[in-house]
Order: sequence, then structure tokens, then C-alpha cells
Amino acid sequence: MIQGSLVAIVTPMKADGGVDEVAFRSLIDWHIEQGTDAIVAVGTTGESATLDEAEHCAAIALVVEQAAGRIPVIAGTGANSTSEAITLTRCAAENGADACLLVTPYYNKPTQEGLYLHYKAIAEAVDIPQYLYNVPGRTAVDMLPETVARLANIDNIVGVKEATGDLDRIGRLRSLTSADFAIYSGDDATACQAILRGANGDISVTANVAPAAMHAMCAAALAGERERAETLDAALSGLHSKLFLESNPIPVKWAVAEMGRIERGIRLPLTWLSADCQEPLRDAMRQAGVV
Repeated sequence: MIQGSLVAIVTPMKADGGVDEVAFRSLIDWHIEQGTDAIVAVGTTGESATLDEAEHCAAIALVVEQAAGRIPVIAGTGANSTSEAITLTRCAAENGADACLLVTPYYNKPTQEGLYLHYKAIAEAVDIPQYLYNVPGRTAVDMLPETVARLANIDNIVGVKEATGDLDRIGRLRSLTSADFAIYSGDDATACQAILRGANGDISVTANVAPAAMHAMCAAALAGERERAETLDAALSGLHSKLFLESNPIPVKWAVAEMGRIERGIRLPLTWLSADCQEPLRDAMRQAGVV
């Protein structure tokens, strides 16, 4: 089972919006050096919604190639069309990803039965380990723990990213699933407590900016070292908050660019971080010791 700090990595872009492959490869190497436990490629933070299908597949292939087996790569392959999600998941499998992360279908607001049948169809179509991803604040649909439990009975559905920030959900999910079913927090602000309550790690935005610290915090929480984990998390609390001053990934791309690791590239309809948000985020970066 993959455990610890799983970075939801940004997709570096040039000023014209083109994917910056050189910066992308450098960023992957840096994460491995910093102790990041796995890379989640082309998820929400990776601007999956603004990449076309060919770019999406190419980005997954690049991350797999550059990681070269040093740490696991989980490919974001969710879509609000089941057939599109199958196509992206198949592409990830063909390019050597270790697993896929599939967000609940957004905008069309399926029922719980629709969610079950959607994920069941993908799992049956592509033989690769698959993680469910529940983030109702983005998708306008909430996949209930009972639906997750039904899906956990499918062999290659092996875990869930729960991004509601509701800590009671962690206990509920754990009680409804087996010990080998992975549960990841998708909310940095509550991730430390989620792990202490039984989650296996955090699929993290903050890890883009403070990868070593996020790895250390997750490792301490997984070891049950509450005091150390909470102390490490306290230094990151500003980032957990300020990286969401505007819609993700606007602030995190600004922060990673501020660190000199990527150019100032982002795609419309996303925009560069507003001037009045920059100093508060810079202060949080100072608090975390990354600038």
C-alpha cells in the first residue's frame, strides 16, 4: 500500500500555456530528492480540466518515464463521461502508471447508483489499481461512505481520496472497508488528524511547496507520534490555508514559481494569483521555512 505524502503535482507551463517538459522533469526529481512518497499526476492541481486528451496522456507518460520506478505514479484519469474516463485510464495503464485516481463525475450530478455503475464500468474495462476521489466542493456530488464500501468489493478498486475535510468520514470509511483498502485525505488542513484517525496518507497540494516537511509530518502521524506530527503540521498551517486564497491551483503555481522551480504559466480560465494575495502567501511560505 502507498502511504505518506502523495504530491498532487502541478503541471509546469510556459508563459504561453504550453507544458514545460524540462521544468516538469526537474520538479519530479526534486520531489524524489525531498522524500515525497508518490506523485499524483494530472489531477485537479495538475490542471487536468485545461489539458486536452493528448496532452493529458503525454503528461502521464512523462511523469512515469522521469520517475523511472523510484516512487509510485498515480495518474489522474477521472472525467464526467464514463467513456472518457475509461479512455484516460487505459492510456495511463498503457504508459506504465502504477494506479489511477478518478474524481467523481462533475457537473452532471449522478445518483449514488450512477456513481457505483460509473466506477464499476471503469474497473471492469481497465485492469489497473484504481482510487476513488470524492471532492463535492468541486464536483457538486458527494459519494457516500456506503457507496465507497460497495465499490471496495471490486478487486482493482483499492482506495479512496476523501477531500471533504470531515474527519468523521475517515472513521466511517475505515469501519466499512478492510484494512488493506487505502484511505487518503484530500484536505491538507485536516490531513494530520485524518492520518492519526486511520488514514494512510495525504494527497497534498501543500507538498508542492514543502515536500520534505509534508513527508515528515505524514511519517510521524503514521507512526502514531501525535506530538511530533502536530508540531510539524503547525508550521505548515499557513500554507494549508493560504494555498486556497484563490481557486487551486492558482496559489500553488504562484508559490512554486516564487521558489524558482517553474515559470509563471497557467491556462485560462485560471489566472495568475492576484497581487493582494501574494504577500499573505509569501508569509506562509516563510513560516514553513521554504523561502
